[in-house]
Parts: sequence; C-alpha cells; structure tokens
Amino acid sequence: MTTRRDPEGLTHLDSRGRARMVDVGHKPATHREAVARGSLAMRPETLALITGGEIQKGDVFATARLAGILAAKQTPQLIPLCHPLPLNRITVDLRPDPAGSALEITASVATDAKTGVEMEALTAVAVAALTVYDMCKSVDREMRVESIRLVSKRGGQSGDLTLEN
Repeated sequence: MTTRRDPEGLTHLDSRGRARMVDVGHKPATHREAVARGSLAMRPETLALITGGEIQKGDVFATARLAGILAAKQTPQLIPLCHPLPLNRITVDLRPDPAGSALEITASVATDAKTGVEMEALTAVAVAALTVYDMCKSVDREMRVESIRLVSKRGGQSGDLTLEN
C-alpha cells in the first residue's frame, strides 16, 4: 500500500490517501446558502408539450420540483462523505427557455450548519433534470442534461462566492 502525505486542499483524504469524512466538529454553525443551475435541452415541440401540460405522465413542473427537493434532502445517501444537514429551505424553479429550446432549472438551498449546501443544490438540479428527462423521453429521445454548475454560495469559512448572476 502506498503512503502519501495529506495533499494540500484535499480534505477528504487522510495522511495515507484514504477517503474520510471531514471532521467539522470544531466549526461553528453559521448560515449558509448555495444556488445551482442546469438545463435540459430539447426539441421545441417537447417544450411546448411540457408548458402546455400535455405530457402523458403528468405535471412535469410539479413532479420535477418535488423530485429536486427530495433529492436535496437525500444528498448524504447519494454522495459519499457528505454530512447530513438540517435544511432550512429548498427551492427548485423550472423556467422554459423557448429561444434556447430548453428548460432552465435553478435550485437554492439554505441551512444553519457547520458545512455548506453546495452538494444539496447541485443534487437538486441534477435530479430535477433527470425527472424531466424520464417523464418526456417517450416524446424526445434527444434531450440533453447540460451545464449543471454552482452559481453562488454564501457563508462558511471560505466566504462568499459568485460565479454568475
């Protein structure tokens, strides 16, 4: 077995390079927020079916919104080494973009905890997009989940970060 030093900035590795959950016990609980965004590109006809409420499986917006919220709450079960967090607020918004023939998905998550909620926001967007895909794949096999990314985060030791408006 190879022994390595704890690489600078790789907090999920111990001195031997093995995965570990970061100890946040010494940190104070502070207010933290994160916003993530992504999109689902599709044919214009598919977007029209979604916005017209004509998808056979049901209300795409309500189902995807609920799926994203539930996914944010389940992040520690889905992503190894994530801390379970008491989530104060989770919002998932889906906005049709007719010009881009896409559905834009934005998730915002807040907590008062010892670690941030970036992974919860990203997970919410990913699962909301996958839910739309699942509900619409019978009418559009060419849909693409695209550009899931962190937009901003507030709070915590590393401070605020805004990557886009």
